[in-house]
Amino acid sequence: MWKPTNQPQSSSRPVEPERPASIPSAPTMAASEPAAAPRPVTTTTADQATIGKSLVIKGEVTGSESLYIDGRVEGSINLSGNRVTVGRNGVVSANINAREIVVLGKVRGNLTASDRVDIRSDGSLTGDVIAARISIEDGAFFKGGIDIRKGGQPQSKPNGEEKSIPAGETAAVGARA
Repeated sequence: MWKPTNQPQSSSRPVEPERPASIPSAPTMAASEPAAAPRPVTTTTADQATIGKSLVIKGEVTGSESLYIDGRVEGSINLSGNRVTVGRNGVVSANINAREIVVLGKVRGNLTASDRVDIRSDGSLTGDVIAARISIEDGAFFKGGIDIRKGGQPQSKPNGEEKSIPAGETAAVGARA
């Protein structure tokens, strides 16, 4: 069937074989587009830097890629459009500013996330959280204030008392969700 379809088209008009030639290009692009959709997840993993267990960093960490911390960091971490993950062995004494922050280890400092903060069951956070969403799993430790802000809101919110815990008060989360 393939040859008869091409033969009448090429015999009737020489321009038509060019169209089928461009049509397979379009499905090839369409095939690469769905393949491109999973690639950002893979690319995010490839673009993720790692601070290993034996590394100690003191100072300011900035950049334009995601970061996985399994070592010790003291100072400040500013990765605005990216994800910061504090691994199970990670110990962080720093203020963290990122799009998404996941705490599996120990963090002492204030977290500011444009999207969300996740404190997993083995995680420990002592500090205030400013984020659009927060998740605290059973068994996690949290002591500090929470300020829920929708994405793109400024740092100071005049009527934020309803959705926040003032910095003077503390919240401890144990085995309840």
